[in-house]
Amino acid sequence: METQGLNLFIVDDNKLAVADLQYYLQNKFGATVNISTFNDGESCLAKVDKETHIVILDYFMDGKNGLETLKSIKTINPKTEVIMLSGNEDMGLAIATFRAGAKDYVIKGDGALKKVTKLVNYVITAPMRLLVDEFRVSKYMAIFLITFVTMGLAVVIGMQFLKR
Repeated sequence: METQGLNLFIVDDNKLAVADLQYYLQNKFGATVNISTFNDGESCLAKVDKETHIVILDYFMDGKNGLETLKSIKTINPKTEVIMLSGNEDMGLAIATFRAGAKDYVIKGDGALKKVTKLVNYVITAPMRLLVDEFRVSKYMAIFLITFVTMGLAVVIGMQFLKR
């Protein structure tokens, strides 16, 4: 499944919510993401593979709930970033999803779209992901390179500050 952008899945049994989120994210990120939508966990899991980068996942769905689907996604591809998006404000459920590997737990309502967009943007622009996935650098080498560049910038900025 070679594509230009990151593969993003939206999984929710509310078809209107899926369509709205897909439309918004496609307009926001354009060709940076390839969006696929699913109305249940089982159909999503049938498509999850090593090229699945981001899944926005509802908790309450027919069949497998979001937590069960999250656990299965992480079994198939532990690198997939999963953002739980739910109307359930239960703190215990949110903690359970974090323990299962969710990147974040966003409660539907005011501000949810902005937070999901921010999370997707973070995943897209994360330097570690770029080095590891695009340049095939090992995770440890990526950490070294990011640290080296950061320290180099700090020294250059410090030197400029001292010259003043």
